[in-house]
Amino acid sequence: MAFKPANNIQDLQYFGEFGGVNPSISDSSTYTFLSAKTMFDTFEGNADGCYLYSRHSSPSNLYLGEALAAMEGTETATVTASGMGAITPVIMQLCGAGDHVVSSRTIYGGTYAFLKNFAPRFNIETSFIDITKLDVVEAAITKNTKILYCESVSNPLLEVADIRGLAKLAKKHNLKLVVDNTFSPLSISPAKLGADIVIHSLTKFINGSSDTVAGVICGTQEFVDDLRNVNDGACMLLGSTMDSLRSASVLKNLRTLHIRMQQHSYNATYLAEKFEADGLKTVYPGLKSHPSHELFKSMMYDKYGFGGMLTIDVGSIEKANELMEMMQTKNLGYLAVSLGFYKTLFSAPGSSTSSEIPDDEREAMGLSDGLIRFSIGLDADIERTYTMMRKCMETLNILETKTSEMV
Repeated sequence: MAFKPANNIQDLQYFGEFGGVNPSISDSSTYTFLSAKTMFDTFEGNADGCYLYSRHSSPSNLYLGEALAAMEGTETATVTASGMGAITPVIMQLCGAGDHVVSSRTIYGGTYAFLKNFAPRFNIETSFIDITKLDVVEAAITKNTKILYCESVSNPLLEVADIRGLAKLAKKHNLKLVVDNTFSPLSISPAKLGADIVIHSLTKFINGSSDTVAGVICGTQEFVDDLRNVNDGACMLLGSTMDSLRSASVLKNLRTLHIRMQQHSYNATYLAEKFEADGLKTVYPGLKSHPSHELFKSMMYDKYGFGGMLTIDVGSIEKANELMEMMQTKNLGYLAVSLGFYKTLFSAPGSSTSSEIPDDEREAMGLSDGLIRFSIGLDADIERTYTMMRKCMETLNILETKTSEMV
């Protein structure tokens, strides 16, 4: 039977302590033992089913981790207090002093800042390359390289990684392929394409209600056990522990992810096609004009579409700010960072989520000041939304300007 990520989530059923259809929340930071020997065995990692301390694990966190591992098709998963709380322990667990990372040049600004500015404190260096060119990726690999790092769909330029091709390179050079799949849950399953470790910021589409900050690391049982090791595990010792109440909340929202992703993708596709037809410089993997459109199609589960993220370039930061402020005034969404909310969110990454990247590097990768990143919401009447957005653009002469430039 073909791998179907939403079915894998659906097939997991948990019962609450008193027969509830939602599992009981473990609202406890520490756990008791009937014998001192069992406590010792648990510290040593030799007592399955026993809980020690919630920084290590808790029933609520394990329920959510199991569901997310089922979604991604990995052996297991461990949840964390944020997306960065997932990314940084993975890098620190796999790399030591003198090691090297090959990373996509277009990644979330926080990840970029960690690799560029923070990891060198531990003598871990990173080469930032165009992840869409496999020959460039391979040329950047050195004898000290330990990780190939990318995002399935990059933030914010929406470049698409050839995960199968990268997985072959990783195996050839004995590296770990780490993929951040935050932008494309359900649409792409990196582990099934050869990725070793899959990361999400659960804050975004998976939770979907912009009320929780959380992350997850999906991988092998051996790797997750290493992360949780009380002696040298990066998750255990760096302490990015997810709260049990938040785990329970995310688990409930995960149950509707398949419905939400279909609507996010439908709405984003509609707007992207309209914007492009209007002459706006529009980037969306679902457009045939996207350079990796066919690559995305070759990796995706058709049912969940090309995702809810798109960008347009209106030429300048002044125009971008005017448009975003007007759209917010018209209740078309929020001028806010993050993504995956039920309302549309928009921001100018060059001055927000990617501001950690130096100006010259942003220019080299094509991240202009006029770029607006949209996380398209769950609007029931997307035609009405488009009409209202177009009116805003007409008022600000954005459509006229872009059309004349194309002529």
